[in-house]
Amino acid sequence: MLPRPLPSLSEPPCRTCPPAACAQPPRLSRRRWLWQAGGGLGGIALAHLLADEGLLASDAPPASAQRGVSSADLRGALNGGLHHRARARRVIQLFMNGGMSQVDTFDYKPQLEKLHGQRFDPGERVESVTNSPGFPVMKSPFEFKQYGECGRWVSSVFPHLAQCVDEIAFLMSMASKTNVHGPASYLMNTGFVLPGFPCLGAWISYGLGSLVDNLPAFVVLPDSRGLPYNNQGNFSAAFLPVVHQGTVIKAGSPQPINDLFPPESATYITPASEAEGQALLAELNREHARHWEGDSRLEARIAAYELAARLQASAPELFDLSSEAQSTRRHYGLDQPATAEFGQRLLVARRMLERGVRFVQVWSGAGGATNNWDNHGNIPQELPAIAASVDQPIAALLADLKARGLFEDTLVVFSTEFGRQPFSQGQAGRDHNGGTFVGWLAGAGIKGGAAYGESDEWSWRARTPTYCYDLHATILHLLGIDHTRLTYRHNGINRRLTDVHGHVLHEILA
Repeated sequence: MLPRPLPSLSEPPCRTCPPAACAQPPRLSRRRWLWQAGGGLGGIALAHLLADEGLLASDAPPASAQRGVSSADLRGALNGGLHHRARARRVIQLFMNGGMSQVDTFDYKPQLEKLHGQRFDPGERVESVTNSPGFPVMKSPFEFKQYGECGRWVSSVFPHLAQCVDEIAFLMSMASKTNVHGPASYLMNTGFVLPGFPCLGAWISYGLGSLVDNLPAFVVLPDSRGLPYNNQGNFSAAFLPVVHQGTVIKAGSPQPINDLFPPESATYITPASEAEGQALLAELNREHARHWEGDSRLEARIAAYELAARLQASAPELFDLSSEAQSTRRHYGLDQPATAEFGQRLLVARRMLERGVRFVQVWSGAGGATNNWDNHGNIPQELPAIAASVDQPIAALLADLKARGLFEDTLVVFSTEFGRQPFSQGQAGRDHNGGTFVGWLAGAGIKGGAAYGESDEWSWRARTPTYCYDLHATILHLLGIDHTRLTYRHNGINRRLTDVHGHVLHEILA
């Protein structure tokens, strides 16, 4: 609705007849005129925005209603998706922190065997982050073999995952815009190399919400040795409402969730005292909210406390693995020191997915120079140990999801922040390489045995670069979300996870 016409500022008001009978409107003050003019233009802008979102009132019923489709039927038709029919209901992301060496795991390059020990010379300038000059080509110290009907090459560091290649779609030409851990980890998690942007899990929580009321939508299970590079910045909701940030749970700790129950020494805490405290807290919260409208932190904190109350009933059962069959525990490697820690977290993650957590992120490797996939010093000594810690548990997870009927609507994502160089660092290490690395997807909507893209003959640069934007767009697509339409207005910009980039990788979809 347009504002009514404004009177001429040069024309005096009529003074010869009663105000009620006068058709001449009274003179407006400058402040009043600016308010009405601005309000009118704001109304036009608001109407335009509401129309874009389909929220304007209309005499005609919605198109779905005209076709005789109820909103419940429409949600059913979309299978839980936001913009189109979803193939996946939940996601588990396995993040190999530190930069997994693609050339020693999934990207077999015979050329490196031929050139081993020679100076690496691709015909252009070669740069390395922390390496000394010289750059001698280094072949992989591990044996590669072909596996499955698809014939995928896998090195000997992943003997269990090698048996699963027909269930996996490999992204053979992932690339990063940086080869520095912090920015690269931000990029793979948030789509930006700088901090301050929401991560994938937060966007999914924002777009789709929770599947159940008593568990978070987005859970993070960090390595017990420590948080990854950027610490909790990788799990942040940033400018999205805070309620969508990742809930960090220490799955292997005696207290996976801090402060879930009062300490045993606090005998003065009774049901009556708790009720009184909650009533007082609610009153203080209401008073605070009246003074700070639009601040999502209080709302998120309240939601977190309410969720914690619900977790008091569900969490003990969730983390109690004694109900799992001994064969299942053995399958995940809980009976072996090398695999027990990661296997326990994967088993907890599977239980979370079963009970309705929408997005679980499981990390392998802490931040820092050791205890991760950052193998600068000695690939033959460092890589086998970290690979062995995840190999059997991940293969067990894939088999377990299939056995429980979860594989068809659960998406499994395997990722790292960048790869390693085809030449040596020192005697037997490898430096960072943002030029190419390997990730993979399995499960809901994925074409098993497929591969997308390739690197050059040295595994130095991707021939057909696949960036995080394409990976994120594909994940959102499988969840029924158009990545170009999942936006949030922030500082005058409609922000999205994929920024202004991203293409769905239809080639790997079933």
